[in-house]
Amino acid sequence: MNSDVQIAGDPLAIPHLLPPVPAHPATVAGFAGLARSIAADRAAWAPLVRYDATTRWYHRLRTGPGYEVWLLSWVPGQGSGRHDHGASSGVLTVLEGELTERVETGPRTLAAGAQRVFAPGYVHEVVNDSLTPAVSLHVYFPGLTDMPMHPSQAAADRAAAASPEVPTP
Repeated sequence: MNSDVQIAGDPLAIPHLLPPVPAHPATVAGFAGLARSIAADRAAWAPLVRYDATTRWYHRLRTGPGYEVWLLSWVPGQGSGRHDHGASSGVLTVLEGELTERVETGPRTLAAGAQRVFAPGYVHEVVNDSLTPAVSLHVYFPGLTDMPMHPSQAAADRAAAASPEVPTP
C-alpha cells in the first residue's frame, strides 16, 4: 500500500464528497430557523408589503419541496377568524407591529420578533388589536391546502351551554 497519497486543494470542493443539500428543513426547529432567516432579510420582504383597508393582504413569498412561506399584513382591526390549518403544521413570526393570538386558554400578545409554532389541527384566531399596522411571516409544512373555519369561542360556548349533555350508558 502506497502511503504517499496526497490530496491537493480542498477535498470538500469535490461535489461527490459534499453532503447532500436537504430539500427543506427536516425538523420544526429547522422551519423556525428558516422563518428567522427570512425575517432577518428585511431588504427582501419589506418592499413587497402592501396594506389593504378592506382585507388582510397576503403574498406567497417562497415555496420549496413540502413547504410554503407567506407574507401577510394586518391593518388595525383585521383578523383571520377562528381557524386551523388542516394537515399543515406552521410557524408564525411577527415581523413588525403587534398581533393578538386568541386560543381556548385566552389571548396572548405577539410583538415583533415573537414566533409561534403549531401542529396540525391547532385552532386559533389572529387579530391586529393594536393601533398600528402589523406584518407577519407564515411557514406551512406541508404547504397550506386547507384552512377550516371554526365558530368563535363565544359562539362555541353558547352552543355548548344550549346543548345539555346526554349521559351515555
